[in-house]
Amino acid sequence: MTLNELEQYFETLGEKKFRARQVYEWIWQKHAHSFEAMTNLSKELRQRLLDNFSLPALGVDATQYSADGTIKSRFRTVDGHLVEGVLIPTDDRKTACVSSQIGCSLSCKFCATGYMERRRNLDYDEIYDEVVLIHQQSERVYEKKLSNIVFMGMGEPLLNYKNVLKAIERITSPDGLGMSPRRITVSTAGVAKMIRQLGDDKVKFKLALSLHAANDLKRNEIMPINETNNIKALIDALNYFYQQTGNEITLEYILFKDFNDSRQDADELVKVYRQIPADLVNIIEYNPITQALFAKPDDDAVEKFMDHLEKNRVNARLRRSRGKDIDAACGQLANKE
Repeated sequence: MTLNELEQYFETLGEKKFRARQVYEWIWQKHAHSFEAMTNLSKELRQRLLDNFSLPALGVDATQYSADGTIKSRFRTVDGHLVEGVLIPTDDRKTACVSSQIGCSLSCKFCATGYMERRRNLDYDEIYDEVVLIHQQSERVYEKKLSNIVFMGMGEPLLNYKNVLKAIERITSPDGLGMSPRRITVSTAGVAKMIRQLGDDKVKFKLALSLHAANDLKRNEIMPINETNNIKALIDALNYFYQQTGNEITLEYILFKDFNDSRQDADELVKVYRQIPADLVNIIEYNPITQALFAKPDDDAVEKFMDHLEKNRVNARLRRSRGKDIDAACGQLANKE
């Protein structure tokens, strides 16, 4: 319920409107998981709320700790579904990698989640709970607040558009977590229509495109979504997004041995980069999964690829994977035991 709806409800009970604000704070700022915890309400009022409402909060089902400090959590929804989120710590930031769907419908060939069935979208409050639980974990383990959020977990955020935007509204709201939208990045496999919608909605967060191949033939092979959202359509949509918002855009590119790591592939990536107002290209190490036969290129091939980008004045960064030993790295989330 919105704050207004809560206020109307309390008025029908003959209660003061400020009671709604108290309950709202307990839910969104103090993260209460029961009405009993709302100690500044009378016992009678708490019982009445318990009789009429539920608080379907996400819970932590299992936690794994990586040797590199990464923490993976498996969350359980009220209706029994499982979904994963990751806390990625570095010296200067603590990043939550959160999921937006239970499973995924896009079937990207290199991603463990892509081999799962999409069960349903996460509701906005479930996404919010993911962030809160990872935030609490960061404070408990590292004594640091969460500094960044990336929507790079399970699912395609732009196919759960309304819930993702509503979750971000709550996360950035002063009566929510109060986090700056500039510290949030939404990553998409490339839904051109919804990228344009982000521009129309004048969102304030950053956007990342999972490119992974810079020509349509190869991208079709590993990312079926490219057949209906080709690279030209994505370039046009990203330019529109930038014109409308001025927000930072990142390109994500996983290197696969003998597939997209050649000099020609690098040239094609340079060509795409020059058509998009991208701030950065993240070159990502491939993390093997049992369902796919892709392999990680050797260090020499990676170095040559990076050198070629640098010579062509591409702002590229090699992103080392975190949490590989607990299947928490990019492309490995699959609710495994």
